[in-house]
Amino acid sequence: MAEDLTRLLRRWNSGEPEALDELFPIVYAELRRLARRALGRERRDHTLQPTALVHEAFLRLVPQQDKSWQNREHFFAVCAGLMRQVLVDHARRRRALKRGSGGLKVTLDEATSAATSPGEDALDLLRLDEALAALAQIDGRRARVVEMRYFAGMTVPEIALVLGRPEWDIKKDWKLAKAWLARRLKDLR
Repeated sequence: MAEDLTRLLRRWNSGEPEALDELFPIVYAELRRLARRALGRERRDHTLQPTALVHEAFLRLVPQQDKSWQNREHFFAVCAGLMRQVLVDHARRRRALKRGSGGLKVTLDEATSAATSPGEDALDLLRLDEALAALAQIDGRRARVVEMRYFAGMTVPEIALVLGRPEWDIKKDWKLAKAWLARRLKDLR
């Protein structure tokens, strides 16, 4: 499967639009899993469904045909960034509709449970995006780890493979990035 995906990505990259038609059914189930994980961290009454998140992210992926795809993990890491963009845009639209009466709440925790635990601090998704953008300015590598871990639900081994770094280094980056983001979010209150 991973070889087929890499082959299709390379075909698509070389200008074969039919490769994209073959690619979508192969990656759809995994993208839905990532979308369910991403939405599982959102509030329970979130209006965006996993299918809609996948389709919107995929539509944003289509213009990136010229990307130099390294492998399967690289593809899903890019999809994680696109899902982040979709969720943040959705939060912005919702906030605009509510005329600034509060943002969508999410948690910044390594837990993969589908719902926020009672008593766990919740964060505004727009503030999280702002803080993550600030982190990217000073440490793009750690910001990318957060994006892959939080928004795509990628595991430490998957992130290590994508970034070509040891797992212990990814764990350290995740821990330090979470601490930095917690401080930054506290300052943004």
